[in-house]
Amino acid sequence: MSATVTVQGFRCLVCGAEVDVSEAQPWRCPNATTADRHHVLDIVRRPGRFEAIDDPQPLVRFGGELAWQAFALANGMTTDAAHALVRQVDDRVASVAGTGFRTTPFARADALSADLGFTSNGGVWVKDETGNVAGSHKARHLVSILLHLKAAELLGVGGRETRLAIASCGNAALAAATLAAADHRELEVFVPTWANPAIVDALTRLRAIVTVCPRRDEDPPGDPCVHRFREAVDAGAVPFGVQGPENALALDSGRTLGWEMSEAGVDLDRVFVQVGGGALGASVGRAFADAGAHARLHAVQAAGCAPMERAWRKARELGVERAARHWDECMWPWEDEPASEAEGILDDETYDWLGVVAAVEDRDGSVVVAAEAAIVEAHELGVDSTPIAASATGTAGLAGLLAIRDQIDDDERVAVIFSGVQR
Repeated sequence: MSATVTVQGFRCLVCGAEVDVSEAQPWRCPNATTADRHHVLDIVRRPGRFEAIDDPQPLVRFGGELAWQAFALANGMTTDAAHALVRQVDDRVASVAGTGFRTTPFARADALSADLGFTSNGGVWVKDETGNVAGSHKARHLVSILLHLKAAELLGVGGRETRLAIASCGNAALAAATLAAADHRELEVFVPTWANPAIVDALTRLRAIVTVCPRRDEDPPGDPCVHRFREAVDAGAVPFGVQGPENALALDSGRTLGWEMSEAGVDLDRVFVQVGGGALGASVGRAFADAGAHARLHAVQAAGCAPMERAWRKARELGVERAARHWDECMWPWEDEPASEAEGILDDETYDWLGVVAAVEDRDGSVVVAAEAAIVEAHELGVDSTPIAASATGTAGLAGLLAIRDQIDDDERVAVIFSGVQR
């Protein structure tokens, strides 16, 4: 079997540095340093028709659009061998998680649409990620990193990297621990002092090494978990997280979610995406652009931690095309202690803010800050009006819809992503 390879490599949105797709471990911009981490590699796609093949496995179906597969093929792997590797990894993941990577449901939520006053022509479509690997979308971001590592090992262009690291207190950590356990790799998870004990217990059962990270007086501003994670990476661990500046491949297979939505045959007017670190918003926005979809993207943050909204406003003041060169003026850590029931989006910084800004501006969207009352109401509505048992984090995109419902026509078709099982 042959496939067209559309990914050519990476280009830093900040400094313009280029990385060829054949290079192993293209985690960070080559110009990023410990003193200057404000760089992020963007996937460079060859112009032309969006590529997908007829296969229910999304990582196979969209393989021709994925950077990890382009890397493997550039180093001598056949398309058939790449697909076989996906299926092997998928089987191992399913043995740990109880499910592998499959196209997740995307359908109109009739009761929710009626509750919010939409007509039969419009309504709310929900992408349900609660049945995905580890109960959220996060494993979709991480699997490209794992597949790249395994391909590099098989092709002899990389050794066996057994030490992985992530900064997370929730769904991303569980996804990372699941994939690490499936491939017998060591994972260190850096969590905040307020991490959910149930999640910490689950991480321990998956044999992850959990390190609690209190804030230190000598630390620079920002998340102490990210500081400790970066120290581990500097000491040789593979960055196995969902922040694009730390690992560009986190923004690779994450796009499959957006491609699934764009292929569903629904002419969407708007998509609301909850934003913490920003990888989901950046990935879905990029996926819609790749596939030629035109829905407006609304990035949603909680009022208790909303660095993305002020970055978007500042980027527009400066000129979006110039914002990347003014990172410090646009994005800096949230000064107050983050607080919301949607705890999974309380990142001190929106690390992938450049990708989110690009997606929002490209589709005449916006960044919406939802009051805590809207976060709570969205969770209640999501649980009561659908059969999906998502957490408050998982329904936070719906809070953005509630916040600007009066600006949306009743016959518009809007989408939200419910991701993260209520634990």
